[in-house]
Amino acid sequence: MILDTHICGIPCQVDVTHFISQRPMGSMADSDRDCYGYTEIDFEVLDSRGRPAPWLARKMTDVDTRAVEQEIIAAQEAEDRYCEEPV
Repeated sequence: MILDTHICGIPCQVDVTHFISQRPMGSMADSDRDCYGYTEIDFEVLDSRGRPAPWLARKMTDVDTRAVEQEIIAAQEAEDRYCEEPV
């Protein structure tokens, strides 16, 4: 999935290379991670034309990373809702 976003105020794209969202399974789960749930996200920063932009990735702050991750989670949830609706 490729999303349009901004990093440090610069328009760009991110290519989501890995996304897992484990919902909390409760006390019967095999591990504490499964019990409380977790989300794993990996992405590559691209320029606005879709080319890798390592220079822009180096500029990212923790705040930028969290903002991009929240955008990815929202987009994934919207996609999941769209796929779950009956036709």
